[in-house]
Amino acid sequence: MMTTMNVEHEVGLLVEEIRRLGTRNADGQVSVKFGVLFADEKCANLFEALVGTLKAAKRRKIITYQGELLLQGVHDDVDIMLLQD
Repeated sequence: MMTTMNVEHEVGLLVEEIRRLGTRNADGQVSVKFGVLFADEKCANLFEALVGTLKAAKRRKIITYQGELLLQGVHDDVDIMLLQD
């Protein structure tokens, strides 16, 4: 079981990676496609459970995306939007 501290740390890393890989829309919000995040080599090495980290960040209202569970291939086109800057 992951400790809360680890989750906070992972969520922080996730935010950095979304900023690195994402693009800013007209409203100034940064978003990245799930497929881009999933396929990124640095992300693959950073996150043991990317989907779990995404869910944790979504629960904390740090990011948002459509749906509950993101699956590689099926949801590659889903936008993951950063809610905090």
